[in-house]
Amino acid sequence: MLDDCKNALERWGGVHTLIDRWLEQRKSLLVSFIELKETCDAELEAVSKKPVDTFSELLMDYVSAGHFEVYPQLAEEAKAFGDEPALVIASKLLERLEMSTQLALEFETDFATPIRCQRNLARLPAWIDRLAKGLNERFMLEDQLIARLHAAHSPQKETPTPA
Repeated sequence: MLDDCKNALERWGGVHTLIDRWLEQRKSLLVSFIELKETCDAELEAVSKKPVDTFSELLMDYVSAGHFEVYPQLAEEAKAFGDEPALVIASKLLERLEMSTQLALEFETDFATPIRCQRNLARLPAWIDRLAKGLNERFMLEDQLIARLHAAHSPQKETPTPA
């Protein structure tokens, strides 16, 4: 049994690092989002392509890391633990995540070039509102995914029993 625990830690300890790195990306994404929103709120006409590009790049990197690194790794961990109910839940959560992925891709498309950015600048406040809602739901779903597929298999800290 000790060997199983040791093997699990060796095998899945890297998942912690992957998730930590991804959550740091989330933090950078949020900082960029807030900066873009504040710039947009202050003076929409003064918004340059640079903060839009910065946010868009962080958004695409974050979404890509989730889809191509984190989600598959979490699913592999659940499979290794034989946690079929978690995989069913994950499938449903991933379907719901697809909506915010599409939203991110549409934003990136609308602001991809300087001409498109200028043409769509008046729509930026509406985009920011949509993205705020979409990202909020995405983060909530991703947190559920992490909790169900990873935290459920992590070694639990012993809690002291009340005296």
